[in-house]
Formats: sequence, structure tokens, C-alpha cells
Amino acid sequence: MPNLTNTVILVTGANRGQGKAIAAHLASLGAQVGIGARNYEEAQEVAERIGERAFSVQLDVTKESEWTAAVDAMIYQFGKLDALVNNAGALKRNSFRETTLEDFQQLINVNQLGVFLGMQAVIPQMEKQGKGSIVNNISISAFSPIAKSSAYAATKAAVVAMSKVAAIELGSLGIRVNMIHPGGIETDMATGGKDVPAFYDSVPLGRIGQPLEIAKAVAFLASDDSSYCTGTEIVVDGGMTLGVADE
Repeated sequence: MPNLTNTVILVTGANRGQGKAIAAHLASLGAQVGIGARNYEEAQEVAERIGERAFSVQLDVTKESEWTAAVDAMIYQFGKLDALVNNAGALKRNSFRETTLEDFQQLINVNQLGVFLGMQAVIPQMEKQGKGSIVNNISISAFSPIAKSSAYAATKAAVVAMSKVAAIELGSLGIRVNMIHPGGIETDMATGGKDVPAFYDSVPLGRIGQPLEIAKAVAFLASDDSSYCTGTEIVVDGGMTLGVADE
């Protein structure tokens, strides 16, 4: 299990779903965690539940000024920033023909531009430290999309390409950039607040994934246990992209 004692990590979209689980798990491993969220009240509630190792941060990932303020707040509070977890994301499902420019632009702004702004915002501090870890929580949709998700899949694929280029360019600065690709994870985003679809019975592991299982992968990539990993992609999907297990 990774040891994150005295590590300072900022997690975006940490007010719910996977981000909330990621933040709680990192704190349980000893990290000081910034709970970044557009809804500051929700960020505060999560930070209070986690306890003294959590710190609420106002952060709309589509706004460069809020990124600057969030990173500055983390550095002011803790004196450093060891890792960034770009987790915030948005999903809209429409057929390709029915996807509007407004829908597509919204997903670009959150899923793609938000990650770009985040990576740029943390580079100066990580370069100063000579060390840092950026973990981009993406999706299997980047390489195995499903119907009615053209805009979502496109933004996720773009982040993969961007992450790989960043890994090449930032490696000499001691900054690692890695990726996680969740499959179906039991959150409101995945289930729409409804029961888990029966489909997940047919994936090789026979169930939907849990947010903690993503959090554990994030902890590995944020820690020194992955010190020789950059540009790495970890798929956490219960084998979904291998095919169904029905005989």
C-alpha cells in the first residue's frame, strides 16, 4: 500500500463520485488533500467528513483564474504541491446527429480544456521542486467508445494524446504524467442514480466497479511507488474492453 505521508495532492471534482473516493483514500494514506470543486459548499462538506487532512478549494476547472488561485492556496497552506489528480468531468449522451455545438463545447471545456489548464497551472511549482506527479483520470471511452457518446469519447481521446506529449516534455523536469481509464464505476454519473444495469453481469469480473478501486490506482500513480512510470495507462474496467463473459 502506498505511503503518502506528508504528500500534498489536489484532486478536482472531489465533491462527489470517484473524486470524493479518491480524496478520502489519499487522505487515509497520509496525504494532505485539496478538495477541488466548482461547488465550494460541497467541497467544504467533503473536507469536513474526511477530517484534518482535507482542505476545501474553490475550483471551476474551466477557469484559468480559479486554477491559479487554487494552486496558490495549496502552496500557501502546505508549502508545496506533490501531485495533481485531474478527475473532474462531464458526460452528455446524445446520438452523433443530435449532438449540438453547445453540448460538444461544454464537454471540451470541462473534460479537455480543464485538464490542460490544470497541468499548466502546476508545472511551475513542480519544476521548482524538481518533482511532481500528474494523474489524469480519463475513461475507457478514449479507446473503446459506446454509442451516443461521440463528444465525450472525443474529449477523452484528446486528453490521452495531450497526456502523452506532456509526459515526454516534462519528464526531464522530474514531472510524471500518467493516466487511468475507468470502465463502469458505480457512481451517479454512470448509473444515472438508478440501479446498476444488468449488463455488468456479463463483463469478465461479473460486476460494476467501485470508486475505491479507482482511488487505489490513483494512489499508486501519485506515490513514489510509480517513480519510473510516465505516460502509463492503467485500465480499471473489470475486463469490459476484453469482451463479455457470456458463453
